[in-house]
Amino acid sequence: MRDFSEAPFLVIWEVTQACDLACRHCRASAQPERHPAELSREEGFALIRQIREFGDPLLVFTGGDPLKRADLFDLLEASVSAGLRTTITPSATPLLTAEAVRRFRKTGVARMAVSLDGADAAQHDGFRGVEGSFRITLAALRAARDCGLETQVNTTVTRRNFDSLNRIAALVRDSEARLWSVFFLVLTGRAQLEDDLSAEEYEQVFEHLYRISLTAPFDIKTTEAQHYRRYVAQRRKAGGATPAGGGRGVIARRAGINDGKGLLFISHTGEIYPSGFLEISAGNVRSVSLMEAYRNSRVFRVLRNGDALGGKCGACEYRNLCGGSRSRAWAITGDFLAPDPRCSYVPAGFAEAGAAPSPSGSRSAAI
Repeated sequence: MRDFSEAPFLVIWEVTQACDLACRHCRASAQPERHPAELSREEGFALIRQIREFGDPLLVFTGGDPLKRADLFDLLEASVSAGLRTTITPSATPLLTAEAVRRFRKTGVARMAVSLDGADAAQHDGFRGVEGSFRITLAALRAARDCGLETQVNTTVTRRNFDSLNRIAALVRDSEARLWSVFFLVLTGRAQLEDDLSAEEYEQVFEHLYRISLTAPFDIKTTEAQHYRRYVAQRRKAGGATPAGGGRGVIARRAGINDGKGLLFISHTGEIYPSGFLEISAGNVRSVSLMEAYRNSRVFRVLRNGDALGGKCGACEYRNLCGGSRSRAWAITGDFLAPDPRCSYVPAGFAEAGAAPSPSGSRSAAI
């Protein structure tokens, strides 16, 4: 398992929060217009140089909608020229034309990720809040396939679509995407509690994803459901089959990655966060070294210490593989070292020993 104390595996830069969609779950609570305090073009170039100092982490341009920035392709070109594997997650709006997709490919973008949250237009567009988003998503995937740009499909699982996973998976297969990234709700931004699943239902979705993985031609990974790694490890330990798309490899590559541990997020205004769902700042890139913040800030150092986890997460034999969602723990309990409230697994002997309190004690003590 990789040591993430020196450099992240994945850096996500929210280049803007501007977006023309109105997604029900939006982490960023995106707005139509750009924020006046966004990092400028020159500040973006400086940020890319700082990211390159880590070595060669994967850099994701996200938003909002990155296409709302007029200088987006200049920034993408700078990232590619710096030698970073560069990916982008545009929103499915009229800005995402076939020409824009071809331009991603020409600029050297390694992968485009688009969101697909329903099996048909009614379900997807209802989730995204704008009619036509489903059609634009599928058209963008076709355009990428036609020009040879690798793709990824992101799906956020909620009560509105978790019974449609087979149909969504079929669309992922038809698109020839390389990866299906399945997101699980964190109650930040516009996300609502009534849309979230229970811990037991998370396990049911894990079972479903695992079964799909056995025949799917694409890899499957989860975001903010780190305990899917635990689930897959348990199935493999019990002699379960290997995912057809090479899922064992994708699990291995993601092993141990968690908020602040192999993962670094920079907001549109330059704030340095452990993830986009865990907005505890370690400083701002306008005044703090990105490398210094990642390596030495208290919040990042604590998050990388598996022994600091409280309750059953701290006692779990899978804590270094999984670690639970620190963002979800923070959003629901106010303590990012608390057990993941959407994990039903109980480590052997833990129930008999009793639930020990989190070492952090409180929200403020953990920061």
